Amino acid sequence: MKKLFLAFILLSAGLSFAQTFDVVLANGRVMDPESGLDAVRYVGIRGGRIEAISETPLSGRMVIDVRGHVVSPGFIDLHSHGQDDENYNFKAHDGVTTALELEIGVSPVAPFYAERQGKTLINFGASSGHVPARMAVMHDTGTFLPRDEAAHRVATDEEKLSIVNAVRMGLDDGAIGIGFGIAYVPTAGREEILRLFQLAAERHVPVFVHMRGSIDSDGAIPALQEIIADATATGAPLHVVHITSVGARKTATCLQLIDGARQRGIDVTTEMYPYTASASRIESAIYDGDWLQRTGASYHDLQWVATGERLTAESFARYRKQGGAVIAHTIPEEALRLGLANPMVMFASDGRMVNGQGHPRSVGTFCRVLGLYVREQKVISLMDALRRMTLMPAQRLEAAVPAMRNKGRIRVGADADITVFDPDRVIDRATFEKPAQYSDGIQDVLVTGTFVIRDGKTVAGVFPGAGLRTK
Repeated sequence: MKKLFLAFILLSAGLSFAQTFDVVLANGRVMDPESGLDAVRYVGIRGGRIEAISETPLSGRMVIDVRGHVVSPGFIDLHSHGQDDENYNFKAHDGVTTALELEIGVSPVAPFYAERQGKTLINFGASSGHVPARMAVMHDTGTFLPRDEAAHRVATDEEKLSIVNAVRMGLDDGAIGIGFGIAYVPTAGREEILRLFQLAAERHVPVFVHMRGSIDSDGAIPALQEIIADATATGAPLHVVHITSVGARKTATCLQLIDGARQRGIDVTTEMYPYTASASRIESAIYDGDWLQRTGASYHDLQWVATGERLTAESFARYRKQGGAVIAHTIPEEALRLGLANPMVMFASDGRMVNGQGHPRSVGTFCRVLGLYVREQKVISLMDALRRMTLMPAQRLEAAVPAMRNKGRIRVGADADITVFDPDRVIDRATFEKPAQYSDGIQDVLVTGTFVIRDGKTVAGVFPGAGLRTK
């Protein structure tokens, strides 16, 4: 009898302990784009995972009342060039729990992951980059983007082989697919690009492509046709970056091409950032030669990041010799609206801050969508916006990156990467003149169950971010 009673006591204690969570988010409006859940719930977190979603109160060591706030999956940025502490902090204040460098990528890959492991506020990762591999093989003197050899010289057969081998080594080290900035290496021929699509298909990983620059009156259409054809011929999953930026005045046709390919079974996705200005390096190949005619832009459309000034022919020539970041106010408003209204277009920042300077997309992309285009202008619904910044990016990667199957969702068993925000207050504050301003309305951000933002402030001394890779 005593043994039975003792067993009952131990069992009861065990059950009680099992129902005590590390963190409970109480009374929040839980929104999960995968299941469609949109209701007030209690979310129990234990061991870095979501362990319960309940209609009734839960017990926890820390219970946070988030009534009036949305409890969402953490935002996933597929296109984040800023891979350092400064940028991770800005990202967290924009609700981002995972920021990935997938367009340009990195090379070599192993040091990128080793340098950040155990030292980051949010999750990180990178593709194996064609551009940095080409720069290294061809001894280009540029830093982030090519400025001479890799941009202006055709690679020899030996160099092409070395480039492919460098990209392959990056995949061996777990890189998330292959990154392309073809517009920055216009001397890379179509066969060079096709060979790397073939490598991606062999390894069953996606390609993330900034397609070739506009070369004629058809704008971006031939460039998009090239990479859709390569994806079709090889079977490589294709992700086209910032479609409204590269599509510009041909965005409607570009979206039709992507939609048509998808309807016919081609694995192609795309993204955008919610601004009518792009940004790049002034010394890069996109500003070579007759760029004014190719783009239909003017010197005054360019804004020098360091000073905020609009350029003239004289200042353009001077800064181009010097090199540096420039913002181009050249994306048509119509292109922006077409991307926002299209449910297949994800949101991604293409952002990078350097010592507090950069494009405001680096800091405010996700809150700008939620504040300006969801709440104020009602261009898209809140659930659709969340789907396009959480679930869709996770689904884009999960076939190659198993860890993504447990991100982008609020469900039992998913990683507790969670963003809590005030839907009535959320908005971006970053401007072109003063970009280094945190977004408003992001209350709490958790990465694998650890608070990195609490009551709108960065939590010091925590580094729960993990490196995401294919193995």
